Amino acid sequence: MPSDDAPNSLPTAPSKPAGPHFFVIGNEKGGTGKSTTTMHLIAGFLASGVRVGSMDLDSRQGTLTRYIENRRDFADKHGISLAMPEHHAVLESRENIKADAEAEEATTFHRTVQELSDCDVIIIDTPGRDSYLSRLGHAQADTLITPINDSFVDLDVLAIVDPDTYRVRRPSKYAEAVFQEKMSRARRLGANRTFDWIVIRNRLSQLDSRNRQAMDQALEELSRRIGFRVAAGFSERVVFREMFLEGLTLLDLKTAGSARMSMSHVAARQELRDLFTAIGLTDVKV
Repeated sequence: MPSDDAPNSLPTAPSKPAGPHFFVIGNEKGGTGKSTTTMHLIAGFLASGVRVGSMDLDSRQGTLTRYIENRRDFADKHGISLAMPEHHAVLESRENIKADAEAEEATTFHRTVQELSDCDVIIIDTPGRDSYLSRLGHAQADTLITPINDSFVDLDVLAIVDPDTYRVRRPSKYAEAVFQEKMSRARRLGANRTFDWIVIRNRLSQLDSRNRQAMDQALEELSRRIGFRVAAGFSERVVFREMFLEGLTLLDLKTAGSARMSMSHVAARQELRDLFTAIGLTDVKV
């Protein structure tokens, strides 16, 4: 394990020729909407007509894998066609010796990446905790997306914040690890060749509250300090929990025969449009 004085080291991804673009969804806290974000990215890229591979590195929870299984079951049950990624769940090693376990996981991870090498985009969902597989995933990123709930409880994954002034005291170990990987890649590949890091604010309050203003201040300061950009994500909406059970996304509602659109659906679709725009996926009709 890394010492308390240093950030968790990220394994170095091998240099690779032009190939799939890797989107990694990463956060060491659970319950931040990683799998919802991941599945909507998958659906968005599928709708744009590109070949999509997906990897679930969280074998303990397996939420993305279940989401895709639910999607396949729904399509079969209703006799409809839903676009599907080429999906792989990468399991943690059961080896007791740490070095052996990491070697096995690295082999499995890179073999899976090779199996998906014909895809245009590979989207990786990582565990909501530190693990060797999570570090392998982060090291592969061309674009890292970190969803956080819009509260200081979840901001803790990125920074330690002064409770009186809301100023950032220091980045968290997770943020330092990502920053160090960005610097390492820039040195290895050239000053401008690193990865894009986007922090997505989920469950964003619609009210201009003191908490939201303080979060704005802390994120702006931290983004300048360690090099990410901020985008608005999804509000807390029942519709996302309902869609998980059927494996659907907002892009599938008409195909799946759900023509009735509530105000919650309409608002959520606008949030998805804004998220796609932030990521650069602008040719998909939501």
